[in-house]
Amino acid sequence: MVAGARAQQPDRKRRIGVLVGLPANDSVGAAEMAAFLQALGKLGWTAGRNIEVAYRWAGTDMDRIQSFAQELVELRPDVLLARTTPAVGALVRETSTIPIVFTVVTEPIVSGFMTSLARPGGNVTGFANVEPSIAGKWVELLKEMAPSVARVGILYNPMTAPYAGPFLRSAEAAAASLAMELLILPVHSDAEIKGAVAALAETPSGLVGMTDSFINEHRKTIIEAAQQYRLPAIYSFHWYAADGGLISYGADVVDMFQRAAAYVDRILRGEKTGNLPVQQPTKFTLVINLKTARALGLTVPPTMLMRVDQVIE
Repeated sequence: MVAGARAQQPDRKRRIGVLVGLPANDSVGAAEMAAFLQALGKLGWTAGRNIEVAYRWAGTDMDRIQSFAQELVELRPDVLLARTTPAVGALVRETSTIPIVFTVVTEPIVSGFMTSLARPGGNVTGFANVEPSIAGKWVELLKEMAPSVARVGILYNPMTAPYAGPFLRSAEAAAASLAMELLILPVHSDAEIKGAVAALAETPSGLVGMTDSFINEHRKTIIEAAQQYRLPAIYSFHWYAADGGLISYGADVVDMFQRAAAYVDRILRGEKTGNLPVQQPTKFTLVINLKTARALGLTVPPTMLMRVDQVIE
């Protein structure tokens, strides 16, 4: 599209529906939405002037997510933005015609949202989170940070992470190559999280929090339990380390939301959703919390410090 055409303003106010798989008071979600709106603004779209944005903050309650998906579809928006796999699944069940742009979705083909990333067809496209191979990287980084750990547990919720299988297999392969035992720990509540971490801590172990909207929503409980039982732990996004987690390694989600704004812009200007390829992450960040490392009696290896993107003192 030529610059002059892009600069033209639409003759009617457009509506964007946003379904977020986070609680309304989550600071991470607020930062992501701010980045999204800022990126839209640079493309000529301003809330209250030529777009209206309707938000629904659903957390990880599946019934609530579905109810909010129905509400948003009934508003008949021009495009829908969805954060997390359950949010996309709920919207797909409500509409096959309204364009859906997703972010922070893992394995969209496995989840049944399309059969091709290059040419999605249909009404769904967006920005995938990470590939299953990253789970092996989490195990390797944990072992590098805490060499004495010979056992690792991986936390996830089967309801919010139906794509978990390939991730678990990747983690198992990495653990086997490092002569580590891997324990798979499905959890559905704070109580189950605390019980799983307590049981894991009966022998010297490490912990992996998988990329999973439930794990993200309950990160405070997980981080506190890991600290209580002195378990070195690695997580999928940078805000875990900022909240006190030892290590995080994963995609830059703010970048994902900025790129999603470009897709929303293109759809609002007439491009077909199904012609826009699903894109993989382009930016990954490794973050280490030195305060947590010191509390665990760990020294960050020099080779790791050379690769780190951010150190939290």
